[in-house]
Amino acid sequence: MFTQKINNMKVENVMIALDKFPVVPENLFLKEALDIMNSKGFGVACLIDKDGILTGILTDGDFRRKLLKVQKPLSALFIDDCRKYAILSPITTKPETSLADAMKIMGDRKIWDLPVVDNVGKLIGLLHFHAVVKSLLNNNSQYL
Repeated sequence: MFTQKINNMKVENVMIALDKFPVVPENLFLKEALDIMNSKGFGVACLIDKDGILTGILTDGDFRRKLLKVQKPLSALFIDDCRKYAILSPITTKPETSLADAMKIMGDRKIWDLPVVDNVGKLIGLLHFHAVVKSLLNNNSQYL
């Protein structure tokens, strides 16, 4: 019965609103992007262009892996464009996708965050694993 309820739930019902997670201009300095990620308490930032179209995603893990490969001082990294350390073709989902399908993508790809975009690629939210679990636990009588 639980699986049936999750199959009926949509991403839009549990996604995090734009103002609640880090969304940064695609050409922001890396230091500024990391500061915003830190202030919002997320290990991820979505990069957007001037029209709000998702152009990349920067995660703590991606930055850490690239940091280990780069041979320059840390202070020099901070003034790099954040796109240099981002995934420029991130996996995304749509708001009308079933939560079960989106969670399968996240599990298969071993990712915690899935940007939610509209039909033209404009960022409209973020599906975050912890938010999904919290939503399911807080609303267990509704979904169980």
